[in-house]
Amino acid sequence: MPIFDHQGLEVHWQEDGSPTGEPIVFAHPLGTNLRVWDAVFAACPELSAYRLIRYDIRGHGKSSTPPPPYTMGSLIGEAEALIEHLGIIDCVFVGAHLGGQIAQGLAVKRLDQIRALVLVNTAAKIGIKTKWDVQLEALQKNGMPAAESATKGWFSRANQNSPEAEHWRTVLLQNALDGYIGCCHAMSGTDFFTPVSGLRLSTLGLSAYNDTLIPPDLMRDTVELIHGADFQIMPRAAHLSMIEQPVDFGERLADFLKKIGHGSCSCDDGCSGH
Repeated sequence: MPIFDHQGLEVHWQEDGSPTGEPIVFAHPLGTNLRVWDAVFAACPELSAYRLIRYDIRGHGKSSTPPPPYTMGSLIGEAEALIEHLGIIDCVFVGAHLGGQIAQGLAVKRLDQIRALVLVNTAAKIGIKTKWDVQLEALQKNGMPAAESATKGWFSRANQNSPEAEHWRTVLLQNALDGYIGCCHAMSGTDFFTPVSGLRLSTLGLSAYNDTLIPPDLMRDTVELIHGADFQIMPRAAHLSMIEQPVDFGERLADFLKKIGHGSCSCDDGCSGH
């Protein structure tokens, strides 16, 4: 189990694909872990030509859970340090929800590390502080069950009771309470609208038509801040689009990588899922 020690905090990470391929770094949504990308990697085996790095954000998965609250700056700093530790430059950073805010902040701070962004069901500012405060109070009173309502937006209505949906609800409920609270604190104080508006780099914004947590219009407002960014809507997916529609997700990611000339992906006919 690869662990990177960053100032006493253990960051669990995993590497797949080719060690000599062009790097892609993946950061997961709030309440999940690095395994959310499994389905995409399986659905698009051509991605194995790339160096695929994913990690557990602090308070999630097998990474450390320091006492809350956290700041977005600390979450960005851990991603920055991991990329440096692995000797990565000019990566494509794929970030979903919380991971997408980390991606935005890292691109603003360290353009030398980031060649392009793929933002997934995220925004420069998510929610308002008063609603976050209500959520945090409920979490402190009732524990992780207070977060379960958010999972209604994770999958489309037809897949609400699927094995995948049940599995990820279980993952959420097993999440470290301090880690979830800490990351909620970080997100509640984040507003990247001004700094993101100054970004000039290749960006793909992937929204999901059935995402009630980050509706397409909210995400579009963020993506359109970045000059030349491409905004797309996945029509049959909700918040965890990488799990619900991994083939569609993989095809769109592979097409973007080819478009910007990031390494070589042989997805001439799309990612088949075989």
